[in-house]
Amino acid sequence: MDVLSDAIAAMRTGRPHSSRTVKHAPWGVRFPASDGAGFHVVLQGSAWLLPPEGAEPVRLGPGDVVFLAHGYGHGLADRPGTPLEDALLQPDGSWPTLRHRGPVHGDDTLMLCGAYRLDKARAHPLLTDLPPFIHLPARVGVTDRLRSAVDLLGAELSDPQPGSDAVVPALLDTLLLYLLRTWWLAERPEGPTGWAAALNDPAVNTALHAIHEAPARPWTVEELGARAGLSRAAFARRFTALVGQPPLAYLTWWRMTTAGTLLRKTDDPLRAVAERTGYASEFAFAKAFKREYGVAPGQYRKQGGAAARTA
Repeated sequence: MDVLSDAIAAMRTGRPHSSRTVKHAPWGVRFPASDGAGFHVVLQGSAWLLPPEGAEPVRLGPGDVVFLAHGYGHGLADRPGTPLEDALLQPDGSWPTLRHRGPVHGDDTLMLCGAYRLDKARAHPLLTDLPPFIHLPARVGVTDRLRSAVDLLGAELSDPQPGSDAVVPALLDTLLLYLLRTWWLAERPEGPTGWAAALNDPAVNTALHAIHEAPARPWTVEELGARAGLSRAAFARRFTALVGQPPLAYLTWWRMTTAGTLLRKTDDPLRAVAERTGYASEFAFAKAFKREYGVAPGQYRKQGGAAARTA
């Protein structure tokens, strides 16, 4: 798996949720803060995003996509001054589904909204590096694959067919990856920064792929630098500047993140988890894991693994 896919797979818990709804003006909805991430897509009509942290309202037109990676509370309305009502969510955090057919009239707005459950306790810096919200305006050619995912998801929610219960979560996962890919690989006047720069840098990206592909391998900075086509010193400087931590520190962090994922999502014995994350013995693995997480691997599995697998 590539770095982006790995990061999402490590953080994702439970099933994503989505709904397709029509709003009749005047309307305003307040979404509470949550532990996950969410998105809104305007399919027809228009809306205003009332962002978190007091940022200026953002007008959304047909085809515009907004992604909120950090679960901040926010609002949506037909106009910035419209009073907001609290969103009426289901007990599992999803929105009631309204199967709307036909055109939207007048000041009505047709929207596609969704949410993902993420493990914020072990957030990958690739996600924590994101701004409070991402606005992806509808532009021909730039986000064709994202548009296609939105269209397919909207069609499944509007007119469910046999297999929709499996198709919708898969499309939501696909949409999330397209959202993030579109943002990180977008051309910016100031050039890529942070993890966008790391993913766009051939040398650093090569090293990241190597680490994610074989976290158990006893990598050295010199070997990773050779993979990246740089000297040891030059590679270490570039990796640290773009990723935010030295190569071997990131390797250790990713090993422990991978271990936590395996403990939550599989029943693999501790010895197998230790081997897959580069530790020669259960004892060495358990010591490193407790130092990182504050609890022993077995206790972590009992506390979080069962809940994560049944969410």
